[in-house]
Amino acid sequence: MIATNKIRLAIALGAAALGITVFAASGCSSDALEANQQLVQQQQGQIEEQQREISQLQSAVNASQAPSVSVAQGGCDKTVEQTASQRGGERFASGDFAKALGYYQDALIACPTDDRAEINVARTYEAMGNKQQAINHYRVAANRNSTTVSDAQDEAKAALLRLQASRI
Repeated sequence: MIATNKIRLAIALGAAALGITVFAASGCSSDALEANQQLVQQQQGQIEEQQREISQLQSAVNASQAPSVSVAQGGCDKTVEQTASQRGGERFASGDFAKALGYYQDALIACPTDDRAEINVARTYEAMGNKQQAINHYRVAANRNSTTVSDAQDEAKAALLRLQASRI
């Protein structure tokens, strides 16, 4: 938003400078023409400075959007997962499924192999009426290769049976 406004300002200043230059060339004295040219150069300097500021702002925005936690491949950040799951549960309980989904997806990113996080994403898609996405996530949880079958895997298998039966 800030960057867009600065770009618009720069364009407006450039257009104004161009208008002044055209006016000056059409009949003003050489002193006025020289003054206008100096003004144009000053405004060009301001535009360049604003472009540098825009680049810095864009870099700052891009850096702030990068994940703040780096999880090793196959790793899990339980603190992030638990916090996101709790917030997702609160939003789900209040019926705000879109926000719940965002939190549950954050939990799944924090712990990509957590069956419970996968189930939460699937349940939310199901609550939103997106059965295909729900089925996809239930399948991931149900088919996860682990040494023991978890309650989440059993829940995923039951949900798959229920959803597939409703599609017939």
